[in-house]
Order: sequence, then C-alpha cells, then structure tokens
Amino acid sequence: MRIALAQLNPIVGDIRGNTARIIQAIKEAKALGAQVVATPELAVIGYPPRDLLLQPAAIDLCAQAVDAIAAATQGITTLVGYPERNLTSVGRPLHNAVAVVRDGQIVSKHYKSLLPTYDVFDETRYFEPGSGGAAELTFLDGKVLGLSICEDLWNDEQMLPRQLYHVNPIEQLSEAGAQILINISASPFVLGKNEFRRKLFGHQAKRYGMPIVYVNQVGGNDELVFDGNSAVFDQQGRVIAWAKDFAEDLLVVDLEDAESGAGSQTCRLEPREGVASIHAALVLGLRDYMRKCGFKTVVLGLSGGIDSAVVGALAAEAAGAENVWGIALPSRFSSDHSKSDARQLAENLGIHFHTIPIETAHAALEQTLAPLFSGTTPGLAEENMQARIRGNLLMALSNKFGHLLLTTGNKSEVATGYCTLYGDMCGGLAVISDVPKMMVYELARYINAQAKTGGRAGTGHGPIPESSITKPPSAELRPNQTDQDSLPPYEILDAILQRYVEEEKSTAQISAEGFAAATVERVVRLVDLSEYKRKQMPPGLKVTSRAFGFGRRMPIAQRYDPRTTGV
Repeated sequence: MRIALAQLNPIVGDIRGNTARIIQAIKEAKALGAQVVATPELAVIGYPPRDLLLQPAAIDLCAQAVDAIAAATQGITTLVGYPERNLTSVGRPLHNAVAVVRDGQIVSKHYKSLLPTYDVFDETRYFEPGSGGAAELTFLDGKVLGLSICEDLWNDEQMLPRQLYHVNPIEQLSEAGAQILINISASPFVLGKNEFRRKLFGHQAKRYGMPIVYVNQVGGNDELVFDGNSAVFDQQGRVIAWAKDFAEDLLVVDLEDAESGAGSQTCRLEPREGVASIHAALVLGLRDYMRKCGFKTVVLGLSGGIDSAVVGALAAEAAGAENVWGIALPSRFSSDHSKSDARQLAENLGIHFHTIPIETAHAALEQTLAPLFSGTTPGLAEENMQARIRGNLLMALSNKFGHLLLTTGNKSEVATGYCTLYGDMCGGLAVISDVPKMMVYELARYINAQAKTGGRAGTGHGPIPESSITKPPSAELRPNQTDQDSLPPYEILDAILQRYVEEEKSTAQISAEGFAAATVERVVRLVDLSEYKRKQMPPGLKVTSRAFGFGRRMPIAQRYDPRTTGV
C-alpha cells in the first residue's frame, strides 16, 4: 500500500479554500501513485476552530465539503478530518471525525475517542467522544487499518507518568485486529515536543507491532504554531520517513517497507530542535498571522535593545524586509548607543527606518499633569508616560497605514509586569511573549550565526549589532537605568519562572532547589500581581509548554498565597 501524508496548512473557517487545497493534494498524491491520502485533524475547517463549531451553518458547509472531496476521490482512498454532527439525543452536539471516502462515496466515519481539555485544548466543549476499538477500523486492499485522531495516540501508560484517560485507544485498535495505524493530527509546536513525539509513537509502534502513520497539520493559527513533522514508523518503532518541519509537504511512503522494516529513511531536512525550532516557529507564526489576517506590512519600535532587534529580524524574515517599518522613538534618556544600534539594525536588515523623537510630547504631557502631580516625588508614573507616548505613536502609524503593530516584550518581562499597559504592550501580535529573556539572547546569536554561514535565514552577515547583545538591558526610562535595578539577574529570574509558571511548583519547592526564598517570593508575587496586564495584552505565539494566554487561566481577583502550607 502506498500512502500519501498530506501535511496541510489550513486557514480556520476557510472551508471552501481548505476543501480546494485537500482536493489538490488528492490529485498530486494520485499522480505519485498513492492508493491512500490522509489529511490532518479537522482539515476541512482548520484547527482550532473554537466557537465556529457552535455555528450550525459552518457545520453544514463542512458536510458539503466532505461530499465535494468524496466526488473528487476517484481511484484513491482519502481520509478527511472534519466536524460531524452527533445525531443521537445525548451528549455534545458534534464528533471530531475522520471520513473514509472513495470513488465518490463516504465509505465510513470514525470518531476521536480522547478529547483533551488541558493547556490550550477545550474539546469537550464541543465534541462527544467515539467508542474506540473495532468502531474505528476500516479495510483496504486486504489490510485492516486502525484510525485514530491526535490525542488518541498519546495515552500510553508505559511512557507517561500519569494517564489522563481510563482507556488506551491504540491498545483497543490492536486488540480489534488493526494491522496499520493511521493517526490524523493537529498537534501544536512546543519546544522539545517533536523529539518526545518520536519516542512515544515509536514506542507505540514497537509495542503493538504495527506501523504508525502520523499526519500533522502545519502553520500558524492565532497563538498556536503547528510544526508538521509528519512521520511513518515501522513496526520496530523506527522512523522510516518524515515530512518537512514548519512547511507544507506531501510525503509518499510504501507501507510494505514499514511492515517489513526494510525501507530506507526518506529525509528532506533533519527536523530542527532547540533554538532553531523556536526560530522557525516564530517566523512561521508571524508570517501566517499576517497572511491569514490580511496584513501586508508590519511596524515596530526599535530601541536598540536585544528584544526589538530579535523581533525586527524575525519580521524581516517573515514578511520581507521591504514590508517592515522600524521606528526609533528616543527620549531625553535614550543613550547614543541605543539610537545608533537601532539604526544599524535597520540598515543591516534592509528595513524602512524612521526616527520620531518623543521629547516634545513628553514635556507637554508632564506640563499638563504638573498641577495634579505637584508635591509628589517623580517615579513610575512619569517613567511610564514615555512608553505610553511611544505606544500612541506606533498605534497611529498602524491605523494610518494598515501596518500590523508588533510588540517586543519577552516572557520574562510579561511574567513580572516589567512592561507598560497601553505603552509597549500596545499592538496586534506579541511575537516573543513566550520567549524567556535568556532564550532571546540565544535567538539573537542563532540569527547572526545563520546569516554569517548562509544558513536558512542567510543574508551573508549578522544583522543584530553585537552591542545590542552584550550591553546591559535597560528600558531607558530614567538616567542610568538597567533591568536589574528592578529584577533579579535574568539567569535566576528565568529559572524561577520556569519552575513557577511552566512546572507549577510552589515557592517552597523552588526555594528548596537553592534559590533565595526572598527572591522567589518576590518573583512569584510579581507574576501574580501582573495577571490583569496579561489579560489585556495582544495574542502571543506559543512556543513553550505553558504560555500566558488562554492556556493559563488564572483569576485576577484572588488571594491565594503560594507560601501557604496549611489552613
């Protein structure tokens, strides 16, 4: 059996466009001699569709789309991911489904069994689970295919420290007689996740002695980025073929090779890991956010610091340098090296560059507020005026010329509230809001190294000025200010944030790992007090296991003290 893995980049809600792309993939697969073509989870409507699933007309269009795809499927079997109505009188209104279509007919329908509700997932809001087992088998050319959808492949009690569900659908399929497992998926990118996928799926293939075909979605949809990395595992658990990462692909594999273990690996490029994968995810996420929302150009403030430099470089790669406007907004506190670094970055990247001094506006604002501020000590309110002036000016440029305004705050700043609401938090997309500060430095060095070596991002030189990387980070809102005036060193801060935000450890647990208790308590308090700010920030691209946004649903008005050990 020759199967084609159609690794597609759907646009959520573009049912007509997604259907056309699926039909085109079917034609391409057929021309390559494939007998079966598999599409990603919910490929007809795109993932995640969220409350579009509550609109009956959208579900009607999806049903029409499956019929249209079936009509285009002559001489080849297609597995189509889509939302199907639950026709019983009990349960949620829909199923997360895969239809088997062939020669103009819908041969069978199969439903996702395990519905995730953790992190960014909320599938029990919409879907009723399938029963699993024999109900999810289909037959083709004498082979018994077990069909599963995304999460169904993730509940292996031998690999995971805690099972989230009482059943293992893959075990059920194996017991029902499946010889080949096909999993259609929409699995978002997280740093290190692809490596774990390969271990988990390889273990499942070897455990049950059958090849696994894993077809993943690719592309950016709002906060989520999907990395592709579709793969085929032989019955020994070895990867014999994998698709491109962070790009659409059509991978054709002979499953006889997977069953015998005799096939050679089909490689495009070795899947990227570490900082390279973060870079690829951010570029794809920004590019798709622009494309799918209809933006052609972006604008961002360039301070001469490391964060805006990295965002500028990502924007130039994602949108094209000619579509990026970098704006320097110096105040009386801006250093000469910051202004020169901002200009140098723009020249290196080849982006548009303009300088708009804010001193006149700043002085006017101070004068306006002087009667009310009289007798008080200058402090944070006066400092934040500068950030809010910059936010106003950048938003004006966005409104006037239709640019997408990119914010440049990193995860460490967003976590601790070291950012100004209605100031540097103004914008349409927070590109690096899930990238900790120390990883921003890694990204900067990676971007420069890639450029110097002519790699994927290669332009022949390192675009980020070395002084932007080496100088002490500063918001430059008062004389001689540095970030470490207000925050612990970023090496320590990021380590604490990793444990508190992503690993959900208590202050006592973090302190027990060797961190000063007072520092831990201060950082945790900053995180908790800043929740109201994060609720008002632009959407950000998720690249870590726990991003701020809809995957971390913390209350604002709350009094839980993480130091509490008893009642």
